[in-house]
Amino acid sequence: MGNRAVITTEKRDLGVYLHWNGGRDSVEAFLEYCDLRGFRPPDSDEYGWARLCQVIANFMGASGLSVGISRYTTDKAMDPGDNGIFVIRGWEVVDRVYPYAPFEEENEYPLDAMLLEIDAAQPADQQLGYFLRAEEVPVANIEVGDVVYVRQVGGRYGAFPVVGVGDGRVVNGVDTAGVPYVNMYSEYMPAEDNANNYLTTPTVRRVPKGASA
Repeated sequence: MGNRAVITTEKRDLGVYLHWNGGRDSVEAFLEYCDLRGFRPPDSDEYGWARLCQVIANFMGASGLSVGISRYTTDKAMDPGDNGIFVIRGWEVVDRVYPYAPFEEENEYPLDAMLLEIDAAQPADQQLGYFLRAEEVPVANIEVGDVVYVRQVGGRYGAFPVVGVGDGRVVNGVDTAGVPYVNMYSEYMPAEDNANNYLTTPTVRRVPKGASA
């Protein structure tokens, strides 16, 4: 009995076995959580396997045979039944090896709710916390005075106020025209002179006005 699955990459060198929570809704949540934490994925860095297993094992606990890792042999030999095999590129599922046909993907757990459960199972000093509850909005909608989450060196997110909008100068390769910036790094130079302060992603998570980050 179980809700089994195996996660591997297109290279098919290693496989992570899940005895429980092997449905696509859970697997994609584990992958998304690793992405939000800023972990390097298994197909680009072998430490990615360790971080993925760490997140899943923290969620499942240490009892029984809930999580395993082994060298990958063949799809047929590695197929655990239940949910089959998930093939990932980066932190996304790009292919599936189904255990049987017809097969209906599990879609029971909403992603946002699953991410909160995964986060709560991690050590307190590694949790994303309020970041997961913050509103995700286009950077174009951000205004001076908003408080937003920005990924810091080391992968952690911090909440910082938006203190200005770029004037069009190129700062360390970043075209700042119309781009909001925060005061994350402003100890040794003005905030607008550090490219790492600019919000260059399409969206950003914004703390609701009046809420505590």
